[in-house]
Amino acid sequence: MTLLAVFTTLPNADSAREMARILVEHHLVACAQLDAIESFYYWDGALHHDPEYRLTLKTTVDLYAAVEAAILERHPYELPAIFALPVVQVLNSYDQWIQKNCAKAE
Repeated sequence: MTLLAVFTTLPNADSAREMARILVEHHLVACAQLDAIESFYYWDGALHHDPEYRLTLKTTVDLYAAVEAAILERHPYELPAIFALPVVQVLNSYDQWIQKNCAKAE
């Protein structure tokens, strides 16, 4: 089973923590990491510069649709960034840990 690193951003630490907790509790992701970042982007024709929190979510390809749906259901942004990158190389025992901790949702 292929592993994914899924990324999304949220407007503050509280919303990022809540999203992370829900996704891990529901075994949609094995791990969620939060990073404070700054984002520059255009929205509605204006340049924005905002603090955000990036979530890095560790999951499987089979669970991507459920992870995306759970994020969309709870996300405060009109158009959230949600994207995934395949994990090409991973320590075998770490791969097994991710599989085990995502397995209950499948």
